[in-house]
Amino acid sequence: MDSEKDVILKISNLKKRYRLGVIGGGTLMADIQSWWARIRKKEDPNAKIGAKTYGKNETFMALDGIDLTVYKGERLGIIGHNGAGKSTLLKLLSRVTGPTEGEIGLNGRISSMLEVGTGFNPELTGRENIYLNGAILGMTKAEVDKKIDQIIEFSECSKFIDTPVKRYSSGMYVKLAFAVAAHLDSEILVMDEVLAVGDMKFQQKCLNKMSEVSKEEGRTILYVSHNMSTIRQLCSRCVVMDHGKIVFDGEVEKAIEKYLDIVSNEAPYLNLENEPRLSLNEGIKVHLLETAYVDRDNIRFSKKEKQVVRLKWKNEADVSNLCLRIEVLKRDRTPVATAMLYDFYAGKNGDCGTVCVEIDVSTLIPGQYTTIYTMFQKDSKGSTVNLDNVNGLSFEIVQEDDDIVWDERNWGSIRLPDLKIK
Repeated sequence: MDSEKDVILKISNLKKRYRLGVIGGGTLMADIQSWWARIRKKEDPNAKIGAKTYGKNETFMALDGIDLTVYKGERLGIIGHNGAGKSTLLKLLSRVTGPTEGEIGLNGRISSMLEVGTGFNPELTGRENIYLNGAILGMTKAEVDKKIDQIIEFSECSKFIDTPVKRYSSGMYVKLAFAVAAHLDSEILVMDEVLAVGDMKFQQKCLNKMSEVSKEEGRTILYVSHNMSTIRQLCSRCVVMDHGKIVFDGEVEKAIEKYLDIVSNEAPYLNLENEPRLSLNEGIKVHLLETAYVDRDNIRFSKKEKQVVRLKWKNEADVSNLCLRIEVLKRDRTPVATAMLYDFYAGKNGDCGTVCVEIDVSTLIPGQYTTIYTMFQKDSKGSTVNLDNVNGLSFEIVQEDDDIVWDERNWGSIRLPDLKIK
């Protein structure tokens, strides 16, 4: 496996540096004005009010010395937080941009899906774009002719195949783009999170197809995703990236564990005021401000301990019959359990509210978890309206000395009370 003939991709000391800030003002006059202001050490007249200005030589290392060897037929997962350098790496491999330093050795053609509709001309029909992509990969029309019926059938877009793709939905774009990438003759298939747009049935179909072409045709897969379940299902090896460097390269489960260690929230307190909101029906009406574990300096609990969580919020409208839902998830975002509190508060616009709630986690197995907090209202018909919805505190259930070591992949994440003989 480690012989030179099996190496399909070799990366040595790969670096990519970007300049920070706006490079040009859009017109020659604006560029001259900005240059003259810098010479006189004055404020740039073309800078946006409140925007940070950067010096001429301020740069950002998107990739900082990547070394990686990939072998024929491997299914390599690439994971990391946003901004870790994953997409930049794939763009360099796909020759969308060039490296600042280092070398990339390729032993085959690359078929890439870096975003929805990559390589498609919106004015051409689906059928014409299939031939266009084939030509880009160096295939003849006769070679594409042999594959086109399989591509159209797999894409589930036969009804629209002679329609310009500018009229396709994002899901149709992905279906056709993946079908083209998977069926045309390339030795390396590069995927960057694009399957997240497709429906679950098509995602599974794509994962099965990638496994098939890797095992049966010896094609190499490079797959970037934040969905750890698809990484587990597809990949035979995984690398973790952090701030432009590879910090782990090896087994999938160990890679996921390393990634989750990097992105997890370890504090017993969390400021929620500026956290991204997840799903709202009518905008924020109850704005969660902060949350904390009461009387704790860490997030590690035994399963016998009750968690007491304090939430503070501000009303952005008059509120009545306020309800709270706390969802518990594994760190890979797999849902595990839910706790509810109904009709516990009413208040006026502008008021601030606080509640402390106790959560029983005694049936959870040892492991690391995170939460989602949802403030909502329920009407007389039972329908709910989310008033605020945000990621909450993380926590860990520690393994006790007298407890069985639980295998969550086979037995699940919730341990029910022991069985009793009747």
